[in-house]
Amino acid sequence: MSHGFEIAAPKGPPVPDHPFVARLAKVLEWVNKVIVRISMFAMLLTAFILTYSVVTRYLFKIPTDWQDEASVFMLIGVTFFSAAYVQSYRGHIGIEVLSSILPPAVNRFRLLLVDIISATFCLFFSWKSWTLFHEAWVDGQTTSSTFAPPLWIPYAMMATGMTLLSLQILVQILAAATNTSSKGRPA
Repeated sequence: MSHGFEIAAPKGPPVPDHPFVARLAKVLEWVNKVIVRISMFAMLLTAFILTYSVVTRYLFKIPTDWQDEASVFMLIGVTFFSAAYVQSYRGHIGIEVLSSILPPAVNRFRLLLVDIISATFCLFFSWKSWTLFHEAWVDGQTTSSTFAPPLWIPYAMMATGMTLLSLQILVQILAAATNTSSKGRPA
């Protein structure tokens, strides 16, 4: 991973050896790419909404009461929906110095252990998000603003994003457990 400008396009996620896991990874990769494109559009729309709000408020003295929540809801969606895509490239924060000094077999075990711990956390977070979504849906909870959008919207985005992230990590665990060669294993 580099922290500078990339000259070439990044390599895609490694393809697992096991046929079922490979198909599951391919479907998840397609879903992730669609969601990332939607997330990019949502980021542009959020920027437009916030710019519109500033312009109308300061130049035309027309206040808006919906832009903050609409922008926050979209940013929640972008953050949680794109997490699985980032994980597919192992783009989340990690300690790379360990991978350079550990033997490959120990590093594979380290990655597997981190994936298992991450999956446990993400599955719990996903479950809690779904319970929050259910409560907001059943109780008809809304925000406390005058716009008052329903709270099930951000909770649904959190729950769906965390479920996709959990699924992505589980696919990586399955790939690590079923790969017979080192071609699909991260270094």
